[in-house]
Amino acid sequence: MITRLSTMFLRTLREDPADAEVPSHKLLVRAGYIRRTAPGVYTWLPLGLRTLRKIEAVVREEMDAIGAQELLFPALLPREPYEQTDRWTEYGASLFRLKDRKGQDMLLGPTHEEMFTAQVKDLYSSYKDFPVTLYQVQTKYRDEERPRAGILRGREFVMKDSYSFDMTDEGLEQSYQAHRRAYQAIFDRLGVEYAICKATSGAMGGSASEEFLAVSPNGEDTFVRSTASDYAANVEAVITPAGTPREIAGQPEAAVYDTPAAESIDNLVAWANAAGIELDGHAITAEDTLKCLIVKTRAPGAEEWELAGILLPGDREVDDKRLEASFEPKEVELATEADFAANPFLVKGYVGPKALLANGVPVYADPRVAEGTAWITGADEFEKHAVGMVAGRDFTIDATIEAAEVREGDPAPDGEGVLTLERGIEIGHIFQLGRKYTEAFDVQILDENGKRAIPTMGSYGIGVSRLMAVLAEQRHDEYGLNWPREVAPFDVHVVVANKDAAALAAGDDIVAALDAKGIEVLFDDRPKVGPGVKFKDAELLGMPFVVVVGRAFQDGIVELRIRNGETLEVPADQIVATVIEKVRS
Repeated sequence: MITRLSTMFLRTLREDPADAEVPSHKLLVRAGYIRRTAPGVYTWLPLGLRTLRKIEAVVREEMDAIGAQELLFPALLPREPYEQTDRWTEYGASLFRLKDRKGQDMLLGPTHEEMFTAQVKDLYSSYKDFPVTLYQVQTKYRDEERPRAGILRGREFVMKDSYSFDMTDEGLEQSYQAHRRAYQAIFDRLGVEYAICKATSGAMGGSASEEFLAVSPNGEDTFVRSTASDYAANVEAVITPAGTPREIAGQPEAAVYDTPAAESIDNLVAWANAAGIELDGHAITAEDTLKCLIVKTRAPGAEEWELAGILLPGDREVDDKRLEASFEPKEVELATEADFAANPFLVKGYVGPKALLANGVPVYADPRVAEGTAWITGADEFEKHAVGMVAGRDFTIDATIEAAEVREGDPAPDGEGVLTLERGIEIGHIFQLGRKYTEAFDVQILDENGKRAIPTMGSYGIGVSRLMAVLAEQRHDEYGLNWPREVAPFDVHVVVANKDAAALAAGDDIVAALDAKGIEVLFDDRPKVGPGVKFKDAELLGMPFVVVVGRAFQDGIVELRIRNGETLEVPADQIVATVIEKVRS
C-alpha cells in the first residue's frame, strides 16, 4: 500500500517546541512522530508508531530466537502481589497507585516480576517444565518527579521485559548469557553505539547485573571505561580500590588544634600549610583530610529517620547516585539544620567520627580509609580539628561505602589502566535475580528426585520506546533525523519536485513499481508545496533513501539521495532497479 503525504496525518514544524531540551525531543516532535499529551506522556502519531512497531519487531525476533515465549499481562494490577515482595512500599512515590470503585488498591505496573512469578507457580509444578523464558512488550508506568527529554524519560513508556526460570544456578547463567547475546544482536541490528557496563541491582534485587548504555552526551547516566581493558561500569557500580593498610604501632598520637574559620576543606588545608602541619612527612593536601558527611536514612515503610555518618577523603565530593545506590532500598537524605539542632553533638563544619561513635550513630567510610591510615578530621568542637587521627586506633567504622565521586584518571578496579568518564542512556538491563521472587511466592517445584525445590530467576529489560529516542539522539544531523533501514518508517521517500504532468506521472510509476516489489514508499505528491519545503521535510523525516524527480528529469535523470551520504544521478528507466539493490544490500 502506497502512503501519500498529501493525505497522511502529518504536520511538520520549522521551530523547536518550547519545552524540548535534547535533539531527539525536538526532532521527533518537529517531524511529526510524537506529540505531547501531558508531562511525560506522548501520543504516537502514524510515522512514530511505524518506527516503534519496527523496533518491537527486531526485539521480538531476537527474543524468539533464544526460545523465549511471548505473553501479555495487564498494565492495571492488584496491590497484593507487590505487597508480597514489599515493593508496594519500596517503590515509594514513583508508583502510580489508585483505587477501584470498591476501594481496592490497584497500581499501574512499573515492572512485572511478581506477575510472571505468580503465573509460573500457577501453571508449572515439575522440573520437566523447566527451563522456561517468558517475555512481553508492554506499556509501563512510573511517576517520574521531573519527566523531561520527551520519550527518553517519560511517565508512560514501552518496555520489553523477560524472565527466565531455571532449576539450577548453572541454568540461570546459561539463560543470562543467552539474553546477553540477544541484546547485543538487537542493538547491533539497530546500529546503536553502546557499552555493556557492570551495574547495581537496585530495587530489583539479585546478584549479577549488567547495563547496556547508549553512548550519548545527553545521557543521564555516567559510566566509566578502562583505558587498558574492556572494563566498563555504571558509575554507581564502580568499586573503589581499597586503601593500603598501615601499621598502627609507632604512629604519633592525634592532637587537637584550634582551626578558626576552617569549615571548608580549602580553608582547613590553608590553615595546616600556614601552621606547618605535616602528615607522614609531607605537607597537607585535601587528600589528607576526612570529610564527615551527616545523612539520615529510612527503611521502606518506616516513619523514623536514622542518622549516619559518611567519611570521605576531603578531595572528593559525594556522588548522590552512588550514595543512594549504596543504601537501597533505604531512602537517604542529607541531614538538615533541624537535625543538627536536635543533636548538639553534631558541630556543623567540625564533625568527627568520635562523637558519632559515642552517640551510637553508625559510621560508614570510603574504602580509601584503610586501617592505620592517618587523617585530619573534625574534633567535634567549634573551630577545632584533630590531626593524625588513625583509622582502627582513634576511630572505627561500621562498614565501607561507595559514595565518593569517581573521577577521570582514577585507577580501574580491574587493575588495568585508568578510568575515563562518559555519558550514556540506559537502553537495557539484565539481572540474575536468584530466588528472591520465587521464595516470596513460595514457588515449590518437584525436582528429579521427587523433592521440593525453588527455581531461580533472571530478569531482563529493554526500553523499546526509549530506543527510538536513542536512535534519534545518535543518528541525527543538522537537517533532521536519519533512521537505520531496519526501523525507518519507510524504505524510500519519493519526492516530485517538478510540477509538470510528466514528472508527476513518472513519480506515480516509480512508486507503483517499488510498491509492487515490496519496498515501503512514502510519496510526497503534494501538489501545492514547493520543492524547497519538500526537500526540507525529506531531510527532517529521515528516510534512508530519497528519490527526487526534479529538473534533471527532462534529461531522463532521477536523483537518488542516500541520507547523510552521496547523491547518485540515475537514468529514469533504471531508478527502480537501483533503489531495490540499495535497499536490499
